[in-house]
Amino acid sequence: MIQQPELTVIMPIYNVEKYISRALDHLAKQDNMNFKLLIVNDGSTDNTKKIVESYQTKFRYIQIINKPNGGLSDARNVGLAHVDTPYFTFHDGDDWVDSGYTDFFIQAFHKHPEVAMVSCGFWLDYENKIGSKPVTKKVIKGIKTKLKSYQLINNPLGSLFDNHILGTPVKGYTWNKGYKISVVRQNHLCFMENLAFMEDQIFNVEYLALTDGFYCTSRPLYHYWQRKDSMVHNFNLKMIPDNFKANYIITKIIIRSLWQEHKKEDNSKQKLVEASERNRQ
Repeated sequence: MIQQPELTVIMPIYNVEKYISRALDHLAKQDNMNFKLLIVNDGSTDNTKKIVESYQTKFRYIQIINKPNGGLSDARNVGLAHVDTPYFTFHDGDDWVDSGYTDFFIQAFHKHPEVAMVSCGFWLDYENKIGSKPVTKKVIKGIKTKLKSYQLINNPLGSLFDNHILGTPVKGYTWNKGYKISVVRQNHLCFMENLAFMEDQIFNVEYLALTDGFYCTSRPLYHYWQRKDSMVHNFNLKMIPDNFKANYIITKIIIRSLWQEHKKEDNSKQKLVEASERNRQ
């Protein structure tokens, strides 16, 4: 009997004809092929659509959605609306992954059912450099507190500079993280569509604020391709106000979340004190 997939890989794509075959070739060679590939073609005007369609026979579960161009956040939201598996992750069309990528998310959720988010590390790959380099040599593994989770994910500089040296094996990206679709549906989560960047950090922080349990490892499984022509590596003036706006939203969410955690701890301590007093009486 064929087992139904537990993981959906959402891949928003736009004019990535030079890179999409590499991405799909690596996904087609996963150790665990029991996943659904959900491709959202965001109005590509090059040969991206044609190349993607040629790969349909290489995946057991694949869905291609073609839509007018609406931007990355819009494409991600369309993908979210079509997820029909318990877990999901994201994958950019110009990047690629190691063979253990999909199995990591599935196994991590199986081994840690109490957590709502899991994350792996990632490689940095450059056009003019040979070989892959881990984003940091910092080693982390295990379930983290809410405060530590925010510290690992939050990157106030966003993409204003090439600031990987300041980063962690986690950071605020979506493509190295696994999520539960039940959290998204119950809380009506989506990506903000009026920001040029950092919308992924906002989504992650909102998601963490609504849940308990975050498991992460620094083991790199995702290859982040450093394109000179990509949006995040080309400075534009809209990044400055968007950076301030995003950081304001993120800081507000984190402060409110940690304050709620503090109140829960105080309430728990008070209940323990009251229970102790009742036992002595």
